[in-house]
Amino acid sequence: MNPAELAHIARAERHFWWYRGMRRILYAMLDPLARARRIERVLEGGCGTGYMARLLEERYGWQMYPMDYSREGLAVGRSLGVPRLVQADLAALPFPAGAFQAVVSLDVLGHFSRGEEGRAVGELARVLQPGGLLVLRVAALDVLRSRHSEHAFERQRFTRRRLVELCARHGFGLARATYANALLLPAALVKFRVWEPLLRRPPASGLAGVPGWLNRLLYFPLLCEAGWIRKGFGFPLGQSLILIGERV
Repeated sequence: MNPAELAHIARAERHFWWYRGMRRILYAMLDPLARARRIERVLEGGCGTGYMARLLEERYGWQMYPMDYSREGLAVGRSLGVPRLVQADLAALPFPAGAFQAVVSLDVLGHFSRGEEGRAVGELARVLQPGGLLVLRVAALDVLRSRHSEHAFERQRFTRRRLVELCARHGFGLARATYANALLLPAALVKFRVWEPLLRRPPASGLAGVPGWLNRLLYFPLLCEAGWIRKGFGFPLGQSLILIGERV
């Protein structure tokens, strides 16, 4: 992750349409599992500012262990009062085997060079108890690489098949996987494959502020997706990909 992007994330993650909408989608997938299982200790691998870990702890009562490689993100987390912050490498976790009932990693694997992501998934498998839950979110589809992708130091994007196969190689059975941020996919294709190449501007954050009306307008499709996913359905394509697995 580009350290410069963390300042944008810290400003945006409470109210920006993408963060609000993707949280609703994630909750739609997690709520049934959280009610059906006894989950106490949960690792968030690559927590950024720690804000999402705090929300998960408040919503589900989990004891979250937010971990990140970045000092800058952890400094923001400390200023927010996020507890149990740990600085570490996702590919070399400082926790014993079987330490957690669930592990969460959101938009982190894409920052590993292609071929290196297995080291991180292997570590998540090691620290997870048998039967424990793996929750991954990744950027999807190489065709959607953008100026923001370059600015954030994104190194790869995933397809559903490749992510499922990666997790299976490390001992995870599939509970559920779906693309998300799907309804805005046509607009994203036009923006990233037509508009941005025409402008030829340098890499830049995509988290710039937008007018309130536009923030609400862009949030609405994600809210609709959350309702669809909560009913047990999914999407065949999208800008993000969410997988929930179970440690065999």
